[in-house]
Amino acid sequence: MAKSIMIQGTMSNVGKSLLAAGLCRIFKQDGYRVAPFKSQNMALNSYITSEGLEMGRAQVMQAEAAGIEPSVLMNPILLKPTNDVGSQVIVNGEVLATMRARDYFKYKKTLIPDIMKAYHTLEEQSDIIVIEGAGSPAEINLKSDDIVNMGMAKMAKSPVLLVGDIDRGGVFAQLAGTMMLLEEEEKQLVKGLIINKFRGDKTILDPGIVMLEELCHRSVVGVTPYMDIDVEDEDSLSERMSNEKAVGQIDLVVVRLPRISNFTDFNIFESIPGVSVRYVKRAAQLGNPDLILLPGTKNTMSDLAWMRQSGMEAAVLKAHTAGCPIFGICGGYQMLGEELSDPFGVEDGGTMRGMGLLPMHTVFTEEKTRTRVNGQFLQVKGDLAGLSGIAFSGYEIHMGQSVSDGKLSMLTKISDHCDHVRHTSEGSADGGAKTLLQSGSAMEKCEGAIGENVYGSYVHGIFDAQEVVNAIVKALAEKKGIDPAGLAQMDYAAYKETQYDKMADILRKHLDMEQIYRILDAGV
Repeated sequence: MAKSIMIQGTMSNVGKSLLAAGLCRIFKQDGYRVAPFKSQNMALNSYITSEGLEMGRAQVMQAEAAGIEPSVLMNPILLKPTNDVGSQVIVNGEVLATMRARDYFKYKKTLIPDIMKAYHTLEEQSDIIVIEGAGSPAEINLKSDDIVNMGMAKMAKSPVLLVGDIDRGGVFAQLAGTMMLLEEEEKQLVKGLIINKFRGDKTILDPGIVMLEELCHRSVVGVTPYMDIDVEDEDSLSERMSNEKAVGQIDLVVVRLPRISNFTDFNIFESIPGVSVRYVKRAAQLGNPDLILLPGTKNTMSDLAWMRQSGMEAAVLKAHTAGCPIFGICGGYQMLGEELSDPFGVEDGGTMRGMGLLPMHTVFTEEKTRTRVNGQFLQVKGDLAGLSGIAFSGYEIHMGQSVSDGKLSMLTKISDHCDHVRHTSEGSADGGAKTLLQSGSAMEKCEGAIGENVYGSYVHGIFDAQEVVNAIVKALAEKKGIDPAGLAQMDYAAYKETQYDKMADILRKHLDMEQIYRILDAGV
């Protein structure tokens, strides 16, 4: 039976995901089979497993840190907000329904068997499970029938480390207040406290730590520093979306849509010296970029309406007219067409005009496309012609199908390599639709589109191949008369491994790992 330890926080964005990932890497380094687990994740950054199942990318990052293949077992429930009051509910990697928050709150306890089946399966495969909570365990309005914080700790019989964020201020009140609001049974599960994101001389904190330990009757097992670590962020609270970034030799702009999803598609560019990646949400912030990236979104029509109302669409179109190339991924790709239609009310219903940069239209369907793919760029025109023939891999995850009137040049050829059987309708270049039966054997199709220096694809992760990034950066540099040598010379997979190891080294230095191992061994 696997041992477990759980990371809970005083609020969202205190660093739970990174601390969980760091512990996964430490336990792996120490020779244990370790797996991450989060019973319920709310995020728009998602991933498709080799079985064609959908899960949160935070647990994918943690699985990488643990050195194992991501599995939907690590995240049995994923909530993807569709608007301010409702979410698409994904259970065991498959869409269950779209529910209003109140309806889901009433329903969620019925999902406990799914949660525990996934957890017990992981137990059989692991020596240690690192469980991550969500938000705060002290949310009084959400404590009833909790399945992700103390409710999960009780079901897993897992000791808890409670994390506070000193960077926001009031960390002692965060930790002491959270403990005060816990029920006695819940307090007994908390075995240690962590102060995260500290900058400066730790000795200044010592009097406060003494008082905190006296108030909470728990030891502070670590004061961890603000870590300059480049790993994936869970959601749009990410600090990488701050616009306070210097413009690099090559300047890439990502439009920060209100319901942006899978912005991790662009992380690889941030690892390249001389390249800046700026997330902008106001037209005035656009500047004079070398490439505009339109990301995925959980609601394409709503976010396109926002672009139109905010002036962002006009600014993007103006930049394109001035010679700036545009690359859209998934929802961003859909926006680039002439029309979007939602006959089934999957998003907002009705029909709306697209940006008109690609001769295609998108129809939203009730069935979600979920598949991993291998692919290759076809003959690419325009500034990014250097992409021609380059191979890549990634995944599709979308509700719409895009078709053309026959004038569209396709961007890629891809093959499905998921181990599942699925019917899906895909748009063909002649404007018709073809039905594919996919069953573990690869089925080839053409995908994406090319316009006048406009590119679009449904494939998330299309930039993760180093050759793809090198070709894009090289093309943009040469266009500006910049020597591309040294701009794109990074092995991204190896780079991520160094970041996980760096994180583990920092945490070993600032966490009392001997005490954490004692907590792990003692259980509850």
